Amino acid sequence: MPKNKTEVAPKKGMARLFEIAKAHKGLVVLSGVFAVLASAASFIPYLAVYFLIREIVAVFPDFTRLGAAGMMNYGLAALLGVFANVLFYFTALVFSHIAAYGTVYELKVHFVAHITRLPLGFHIGTGSGGLRKIMDENIESTESFIGHQLPDMIAAFAAPVFMLVLLFAVNWRYGLASLAGILIAFMIQAMAYGGEKQKARMKEYQSSLEAMSVAAVEYIRGIAVVKAFHQTVYSFKRLHDAITAYTRIVISFTLNWENVMSGYITLTHSIYLFLIPVGIFIAGHTTDYAAFASDFLFYLVFVPAIASILMKIMYTSSISMQVAGNVERMDEVLQKKVMPLTENPQRPKGYEVGFENVSFSYTENPEDAALDRVSFIAKQGETTAIVGPSGGGKSTIAHLIPRFYDVHTGAIRIGGVDIRDMETADLMDTVSFVFQDTWLFKQSIMENIRMGKPGATDEEIIAAAKAARCHDCIAALPEGYQTVFGRKGVHLSGGETQRIAIARALVKNAPVLVLDEATAFSDPENEWLIRQALGELMQGKTVIMIAHRLSTVSNAHHILVMDKGRLVEEGAHRDLLKRRGRYHDLWDTYTQTLSWRLEKGGASHD
Repeated sequence: MPKNKTEVAPKKGMARLFEIAKAHKGLVVLSGVFAVLASAASFIPYLAVYFLIREIVAVFPDFTRLGAAGMMNYGLAALLGVFANVLFYFTALVFSHIAAYGTVYELKVHFVAHITRLPLGFHIGTGSGGLRKIMDENIESTESFIGHQLPDMIAAFAAPVFMLVLLFAVNWRYGLASLAGILIAFMIQAMAYGGEKQKARMKEYQSSLEAMSVAAVEYIRGIAVVKAFHQTVYSFKRLHDAITAYTRIVISFTLNWENVMSGYITLTHSIYLFLIPVGIFIAGHTTDYAAFASDFLFYLVFVPAIASILMKIMYTSSISMQVAGNVERMDEVLQKKVMPLTENPQRPKGYEVGFENVSFSYTENPEDAALDRVSFIAKQGETTAIVGPSGGGKSTIAHLIPRFYDVHTGAIRIGGVDIRDMETADLMDTVSFVFQDTWLFKQSIMENIRMGKPGATDEEIIAAAKAARCHDCIAALPEGYQTVFGRKGVHLSGGETQRIAIARALVKNAPVLVLDEATAFSDPENEWLIRQALGELMQGKTVIMIAHRLSTVSNAHHILVMDKGRLVEEGAHRDLLKRRGRYHDLWDTYTQTLSWRLEKGGASHD
């Protein structure tokens, strides 16, 4: 569908940050108002100093003529200015933090809601480390921006206005000299922060930081393998390359600022050098030396404060640019297309699963098709097995049925209804799955099983665990079903974990069951127990089973043979063997592997 010509492009950079801040516009405006007041109050002490200098110069050298009351009033005014600055700034932070906490909460809720609607392929490609960084660092940085940087930025950009008013109000000639130095400093700062090249560098920096975070998480997860094989960090190439790339980018990024920032900092601390020539000129053409001395001394006292004012602008600009980069990474995820939801949901009239000319690719290139025009029927109440060599498309079929991805062409139907026309909740209630990679959460075993059916009673969970042949191993744990998985050294074997996953599927009791290599990594004893558990789970259900061990599927009602994304054969075990086609070759190879044995000189088979 062509884009609407009036469609507004997504905002980026500071515009996007201000757009986020507008979520709590009233609080942000109040924070800004008090930040401006705090900035204005910060100049009151300088005004008091100016009048003090005038009083002192006016009576010089006879200081006995100084009025103690007047001097005290100027001192009190300076103190009140400091107090007002602190009070107004504190008030600004109170309002900004309330807005910041609310904004971060809403961003996180929105972000989590969005990623839960993204296809599983996005999560596999992005990695948990990248999403963790966005959640814990990128989104959190908006709290710092709204809570601290935004009021600081408003105050920092308001300060030059008050500063210029004060500079020109006292003596416009010294004001012009100071302004010349300020403008040159701003030009240098613009060189440091402006331009697409610098924004590209910041984006490259953020991407390299995220890549290193993802690689670090994966390395830590695989540390047992690294230690077992006595490898160093260099053995994990992705982490090493990520660290190397990050180092290269950071060094380049830093060196790019070296000369510019050195010049900027030197200039901001040397603006008084612009005053001296002007002061010499005025001194040679004045007759009121008292007024000259008062003004000149005041500017020599005040000008050093310009450096801190300009440095605040630089600091807030630097932090804001970094936060803008963080938000841009968050927006990249938020702009990913979610699974479209139907407006007219339908319920299946049965539980037969049908693939109709389905094609699918994990990439946008159609030539990389994982499935190519696949059609089959998995009949209700029967077991349909899917076999074939690695990369044939077996697991892809398993992932498409619960709609972890959307097909590119064709349709998948359950009970005659396209799964895209089913509500997500209905589809999840209809399909249950047990994959070879099982994940248990760091919570009690009871709650891990209850995830299959949130409203399940304890009795139902225990019954499911018994049917899954994992009740005994759970009862042997320190706190039984209330034992928290992964805490205090509590871990389970792969077979025990798999049986708990089966218990989770049992308590869910969905009519369509997808099994993806459920016994792939089990030892003989666990495999026997898992087979018994699966027998309980499969009763009366539409079962789609993916397996490499052909002996596990020989009794299936229907067998599909996949090869390079295509369905090349289908039928019952005996019929397929008689055809002496691809399945016959797979069976022949499988039966030969059963007789393999290890010998001193290598491997052989009978």
